[in-house]
Amino acid sequence: MSAPGARPAVSLPAPHGWGRVLRARLTRFALPALLLLVWQGISLFVLDETTRALLPPPTAVAVAGWELLASGELLRHLFDSLRREAVALVWALTAVPLGVAMGWWKRVNDQLDPLVEILRPIPPLAWIPLSILWFGVGDIQNQFIIFLGIFFPILLNTITGVQGVEPNLVRAARCLGANEAAILRRVVLRAALPQIVTGVRIGLGVGWMALVAAELVGANSGLGFMINDARTLLRTDIVIVGMIAIGLVGLTIDLAIRELSRRALPWSRSMQH
Repeated sequence: MSAPGARPAVSLPAPHGWGRVLRARLTRFALPALLLLVWQGISLFVLDETTRALLPPPTAVAVAGWELLASGELLRHLFDSLRREAVALVWALTAVPLGVAMGWWKRVNDQLDPLVEILRPIPPLAWIPLSILWFGVGDIQNQFIIFLGIFFPILLNTITGVQGVEPNLVRAARCLGANEAAILRRVVLRAALPQIVTGVRIGLGVGWMALVAAELVGANSGLGFMINDARTLLRTDIVIVGMIAIGLVGLTIDLAIRELSRRALPWSRSMQH
């Protein structure tokens, strides 16, 4: 029992959860931080001077990255690579109407499917020699390689999305008097949109990888060119900076598409993960 005249105990408010959230997020970076420390230790204390030139420590990579940012060289190469990816994406979006036609009309699918299945397994990199002969070394050649990497994932996912539309939705639209064009535009395309967006996500990833490989042999700018140029100068720190930039940009593109999909397609469960 409390003493006479004593004030009642006041319960303190529960601590904010931001600290717990911050700790949880920092924990996710524990393994990468540990790997960086191991990398730093091996490069400084295990490797000799000659071998260290082939695997510089993270601190040297950070310095090289800062110098490239300060000079504007990294941003210039990054802009050129992103511009090629964007142009190729615009052309690759022609796979959407083609995929809708193949998924909706069996005759169209019967005619085009054998050709698609012959061309689809050919890696975009296998087209590099022909693309250089056709278009020379430059933007068009690189955009063609990226186009091949983006086109087929969008096409296949569009076909799958159209063929997976709930038949009852189509029947209901027809019962309400909708014609074929209205059904395709207002029912089929909207229902298949989440699958199409998935194809764009996959295609952009494949195209981004194909872009860097194409720039290694057929470009005079871009992240792939920067990496190859640094290799000839034995600047492995710049090579690693380019690789990190490629990974971070690829992650950023994917996260941006996922966020836009969540906002634009709130009815799709697949876009919420």
